Amino acid sequence: MILRASFAVALALSGPASAAVSQLMSRGYTVLPQPQNVELRAADFPFGPGWRLEAGAGVNPNDIAVQALKEDLQSRFRIALGAQGSKTLRLEISPDAVAVGSALDPDKHAIAAQAYRIDLSNARITITANASPGLFYGVETLVQLLKPRNGSLWLPEGRIVDWPDLGLRQLYWDDAHHLDRLDELKRAIRQASFFKINGFVIKLEGHFQFKSAPALVEPQALSSAELQELTDYGLRYYVQLIPYLDAPGHIAFILKHPEYAKLRAFTDSNYELCVTNPDSYRLLYGMYQDLLDANKGVKYFYLSTDEPYYIGMANNAQCQEEPEAKRLGAVGKLLSQFLVKAAGYLHDRGREVIFWGEYPLKVADISSLPSYLINGEVYGPEFDKAFRAHGIRQMIYTSTEGEEKLFPEYFLLSPAKRLHVNRNAVPRVASAFEKVSFDSARDDAALIGMIVAGWADMGLHPSCFWLGYATTTAAGAHPGSPDPAELMSTFYPLFYGTGAVEMNRVYQLLSYQAQFWVDSWETVSSTARKPIWGNSDQIYTPRRPAHDQSLPLPPVPSAGNLSLDPNWWQENARRLQLAAEFHAGNDELLGLLHENLQHVEFNRYTLEVFLSIARLCRQNIEMLEDLNRVYASFETAETEARNKRPRQAVAALDRALDLAVRIRNRRNATLADVTATWYKSWHPRVAEANGRRFLHELDDVKDHLPDRTVDMSYLVYRDLLLPFGDWFEKVCTARNRYAAANSLVEREIRLEWEKTSARDYPSRSPEVLE
Repeated sequence: MILRASFAVALALSGPASAAVSQLMSRGYTVLPQPQNVELRAADFPFGPGWRLEAGAGVNPNDIAVQALKEDLQSRFRIALGAQGSKTLRLEISPDAVAVGSALDPDKHAIAAQAYRIDLSNARITITANASPGLFYGVETLVQLLKPRNGSLWLPEGRIVDWPDLGLRQLYWDDAHHLDRLDELKRAIRQASFFKINGFVIKLEGHFQFKSAPALVEPQALSSAELQELTDYGLRYYVQLIPYLDAPGHIAFILKHPEYAKLRAFTDSNYELCVTNPDSYRLLYGMYQDLLDANKGVKYFYLSTDEPYYIGMANNAQCQEEPEAKRLGAVGKLLSQFLVKAAGYLHDRGREVIFWGEYPLKVADISSLPSYLINGEVYGPEFDKAFRAHGIRQMIYTSTEGEEKLFPEYFLLSPAKRLHVNRNAVPRVASAFEKVSFDSARDDAALIGMIVAGWADMGLHPSCFWLGYATTTAAGAHPGSPDPAELMSTFYPLFYGTGAVEMNRVYQLLSYQAQFWVDSWETVSSTARKPIWGNSDQIYTPRRPAHDQSLPLPPVPSAGNLSLDPNWWQENARRLQLAAEFHAGNDELLGLLHENLQHVEFNRYTLEVFLSIARLCRQNIEMLEDLNRVYASFETAETEARNKRPRQAVAALDRALDLAVRIRNRRNATLADVTATWYKSWHPRVAEANGRRFLHELDDVKDHLPDRTVDMSYLVYRDLLLPFGDWFEKVCTARNRYAAANSLVEREIRLEWEKTSARDYPSRSPEVLE
């Protein structure tokens, strides 16, 4: 969607967030989302094996709330509650037992079903709910509330009453460019339920085995049985696994295939579908049905009309959208016609259809939309009021990642620490909190929920998104409280355990390191990839170059006297100064990650992913530092040659060549480390497997970093594009010509810059590299 490209919001749309510390935090307790009503007495009391679990009215011993309580107590605290004990933990369901207070969502029945009350005392704990979902959420609150201290677990005396402000709290999980392993997806769904997230919107694209469109299926893909297994697993924990499928835009994964090229709106672009071609609907209906058949029990479906830039513009032998748009009166009405057909198929089969009600829709076009649709975003007072008047419900859209590479911008690098001017950005948690809590749509729209997206267009690992997922959906449950800083500090012990140390600093350093990783290179026009066909504003005639990143390499010494262009160091002084500063930050980050790996109780794998990201950042820093050493060696060689000391001059050139080999080896070793770590949770990104081949063709409009390569080398793609191999050969040639002219031995050394094998090529003189 358009908003994701540069998601920034005003930080006080309806009023400031409260900075007061919550009652729970002031007593050292952490719960996410923050409950609506908390009344605590002065005393705390211990909880442990002396307590017995009692299933009260309306609760079956096999109820998921009972099972989840047992699982969580065992996995998090090694506690098993039995039928005996002097103190009682009682669970009960009684309709209308928990009164619900103010909530924005108009569906009060859905809100009441998620409500619960916890009464806490030294001899008895009672969790009461109106319905099963509320009992489950009450159990998770109790588990989160338990505080280890001095070898015991403690709880506060008092009462907690809770219900959500918005009934739907969804996250978007992007598996378009990789596929998580089935067990990892289950873990993610269970993690979502722990934070009371009840929608898991999943984008699979070719990673689902479409029976109706087998050409689209990639080497790694979920089967229908696996998707239904995931669906059933989610429903068990009150999490709906919701399919997400794009159309008419964002479907290069379909239109790149020769079998479907005839469905393109423009023959030379694989981005957008022709919506006036009946065969387009036959394809979509088949894909919809495949997903519906493997997703039984779910209420919703995301029909993503995300960024349909060119709808109504095509007028060619293959697609005549322009005449139809003129007949209807507007391109937005042509999009409405598409929605009537596409959403109608899903609606007729019992799904509530969520779409993106954005450009090129105009306010005047809204009345032509089916009123049963749910708009997955809000778009400002004029649009929101018009959607509401037409009976279309809406959700607030936010994101925890958009354009960032390696790691989300949870913290922003100061301008003083940047090489280039930064785009207008707001820290992710703060911006999402403000959007959900104070957007004008709270007054203007018929809001029923919110969604927080973790776009993987830049190839990030989804482990990076959980801070944003949990804190943003917490604002959806309880807007405006607590403030973003407390939300973040609440997340860390719940996600990692109380053994985690300085986790806020870890996220800050990772944010800074990832931003420097991008900022330390220059943006250039790409000569390696096909030009871009268009953007949101226009179709490019002719196409315009895509963008890559590059670095200025040190100048090659002349073969005659090893003279050197003196400007490289001056031109790169600021880059190299920042690299030295970020090296120190990387040292601190690595130290904290290794320390936490020894102490965290939960989600240790996330720290392994963070460690691999820190090493990617370090590889970049060390590459810059080694290029500086290369240039220093060239300067030494020039000086020695001027002083008629050819042997010393050649030795300096050899040090530079050895440094170049080290740069390559470090890059490949780092890539191998990252790949091994990420493949613990991902299926391998390969060209062929399971009897299927991957068709590697880039999107004509969108530049998604992981699409640039079939394997994991997209993470070092910019390194591979550097003309480092040619540069290396030129340095070797200059070195050998100078050596021969001075009766010194020539040297044969290989680099093979484009190869990403982790196999080391030994340096001739490793002792001189430092």
